[in-house]
Amino acid sequence: MNLHARKVAKAQRERVFKYPIFSALAELGGKGGGGEGGRGGRNGRRGGIYVVKNDVSPSLDSNYEPLLVEHEIINLTSASIIAIQRQQIAQRKKAPKTLAILADPVFDPKDERVTGKPESSQLAPNLELERSALARSANLLNRSAWNRLDGTRAEAESLLKLVPSSNRLQAFDFDANYTWATSSALNQFRILHFATHGFVNDENPELSGIVLSLVNRQGKEIQGYLRLNELFNLDYPADLIVLSACETGLGKNIQGEGLVGLTRGLMYAGGERLVVSLWQVSDKGTSILMQEFYKEMLLNGKSPNVALRAAQLKMWQQEEWRDPNYWAAFTFLGEWR
Repeated sequence: MNLHARKVAKAQRERVFKYPIFSALAELGGKGGGGEGGRGGRNGRRGGIYVVKNDVSPSLDSNYEPLLVEHEIINLTSASIIAIQRQQIAQRKKAPKTLAILADPVFDPKDERVTGKPESSQLAPNLELERSALARSANLLNRSAWNRLDGTRAEAESLLKLVPSSNRLQAFDFDANYTWATSSALNQFRILHFATHGFVNDENPELSGIVLSLVNRQGKEIQGYLRLNELFNLDYPADLIVLSACETGLGKNIQGEGLVGLTRGLMYAGGERLVVSLWQVSDKGTSILMQEFYKEMLLNGKSPNVALRAAQLKMWQQEEWRDPNYWAAFTFLGEWR
């Protein structure tokens, strides 16, 4: 291979990883991308798409064009899921209210929002088991703690402004807890938005879950780990469920079952459509994307899949957000009609 051919081949390889607009789905075994200002994730372990930085800016690469410029991209957890889902949802009534958001939970008793100092006491057996399972998953992700996601609050507040107060529910801080997440009150809303840590344990899919408030106002530890098996038993008859966190769209591919992860659990719970991420995401970039996405849906009347594509294209057209690492991680799953 001559020098020119080697350079071309190298550029093509770099482009696949620099601009992983679903061409990067060829390999889900890389290390998590991560970086400063991100929303959690795998911190250097296998299992996510590894977005590699290089010296070629998308704005300077005249040959680069995202796949979604000419195509609308829909994903399904398995080929048969949409037919089953359509049968189950055919007679379902629309939820009467628009949007419920759970955001910015409290994970640490040292969080500034905690007002009390609980007496040290032994955890109840159910909490001991929960914390043990959560610690196992955190260890697998190379995480020592669940850090506060600062950008999620501003993101959630901006989204709530798009909906009349009578048609929305907000659960911030200590209220973004297990009790609210499993409450039947959520089945009154067409859109459920979780702005918190979510993760997929691809070695033990049953340990995948969503992390909610782990302490109360007094700093006492409470149940806050919504696991995959519990999602299967919930009633979320929502038109759309959004997981605004890192790598929430991943899962373990099981022969005969397809992709098993949070996406499968949320669809089984009743979610007709999902928006999830495939790799570690920028906190600020995600906030901007979500605001544009909801504006396209709620103000311009677009369907979720069309709205997501429009929001991603809008960011790509702006120099500050042109890099796909800011917006391409989020993908649509489910009913597109």
